[in-house]
Amino acid sequence: MVCSYQLGHVPARSIATLPRAIIEITHPDNQVSQSSFDTIDRLKKYTVALYNRPNIVFEYGKGCYLYDANDRAYLDFTAGIAVNALGHADPQVARDLYDQAQKLVHTSNLYHNAPTSLLAEKLVETTNLYSKQEWANKIFLCNSGTEANEGALKFARKWGKMVGGEKKTKLVCFKNAFHGRSMGALSVTPNKKYQDPCAPLIPDVSVLPFNNINEIMHEVDESTAGVIVEPIQGEGGVHVADRDFIKALRERCTQTNSLLIYDEIQCGLGRSGKMWAHQYYDSSCTPDILTMAKPLANGVPIGALMTTNKVAEAIKIGDHGTTFGGNPLSATVALGVVDRITNPHFLKKVDEVSHAIKRDLKALQDEYPEIIKEVRGEGLLLGVEFFKNPEPMVKYARERGLLLVTAGNNTIRIIPPLILTKAEAREGIARFSGAIEKFASSVKK
Repeated sequence: MVCSYQLGHVPARSIATLPRAIIEITHPDNQVSQSSFDTIDRLKKYTVALYNRPNIVFEYGKGCYLYDANDRAYLDFTAGIAVNALGHADPQVARDLYDQAQKLVHTSNLYHNAPTSLLAEKLVETTNLYSKQEWANKIFLCNSGTEANEGALKFARKWGKMVGGEKKTKLVCFKNAFHGRSMGALSVTPNKKYQDPCAPLIPDVSVLPFNNINEIMHEVDESTAGVIVEPIQGEGGVHVADRDFIKALRERCTQTNSLLIYDEIQCGLGRSGKMWAHQYYDSSCTPDILTMAKPLANGVPIGALMTTNKVAEAIKIGDHGTTFGGNPLSATVALGVVDRITNPHFLKKVDEVSHAIKRDLKALQDEYPEIIKEVRGEGLLLGVEFFKNPEPMVKYARERGLLLVTAGNNTIRIIPPLILTKAEAREGIARFSGAIEKFASSVKK
């Protein structure tokens, strides 16, 4: 196990040092403006009902805070589901959008553009700079994490057939994984709630237990084209891959000539405290393909996959494509974002805030041992697992001015903007503490 992911070695703060819990409701859900209700009614009338959302309309944001139509400030511990690494209304992102929009927004991939070339260079060269072993060579730019994973799965199937014939098509994924909602990505997202309504999915997919070396030695074989894994599972409950598991997976993929795909859409680009979460592992544990998206342009839609020359050489003109991917607007913003969030000083601050907030979360666990089962994760991708379904916690926290998001296995994710300060982290803990107090009292009833 990668010991830095485990919190047992982190000395818990004494309970007395925890910030005073915010017990009272400060942001009641039912006190919203008429304009908010008008907006919500319009959305219900004209959009497909796919989301269960509270009766709140956010109008603007600044830094780590979002503001509703009543001008109430909410500390955002969701960051748009790990997207807004630089927070809301970042001035540099806004300037990059404005400047590039006045020059060129879109041309399609029928033509070249300079921002795409600069972004590809930045991602490859910075990755190799911070890697113990250089591996990255080529970039494919698209529009989302799901699209990046779709591309990775297609590349793996093409590679498999090229090196092993028509029978080398198997894809391997892991329990509690989340790789997206389109048909290919959904097929390697083993969640019955998501999969069953859309079945049948793509064939020849094997699902293995996460962190189980014996299973990969048996199931990853000569018929395997690719194995996709999150170094830190996000949606599935913030489960961290063991050191030995990742090492064995890399070795097994090499033995069977199968592609190892790291899905770092949520855990990558600074979220773990390093540029890439897989950099916590042995230097030999580099991927053949790495997918990214969420924080890449701080909310401007973009995704990418990064791969080695051996894989890129198997992909020919016309094998894959995208209309909007690599457009000058998103590429320009992403270039500035990557430059900032991969800066060593920036990553050091993420690590410092992470250690501070983990100590407070561990102290909360010590205060509520009958409520909180485990605290885990790395950087600012943290999970607090409860003994019972913590879904009510989201409302309790929101009504105390804190935005939270759940994950699988009774887990609350702590995924704030990476610019979160220690003072803001403490404020969040105070609001979280009040929500836990309310949750604890409701559980006892």
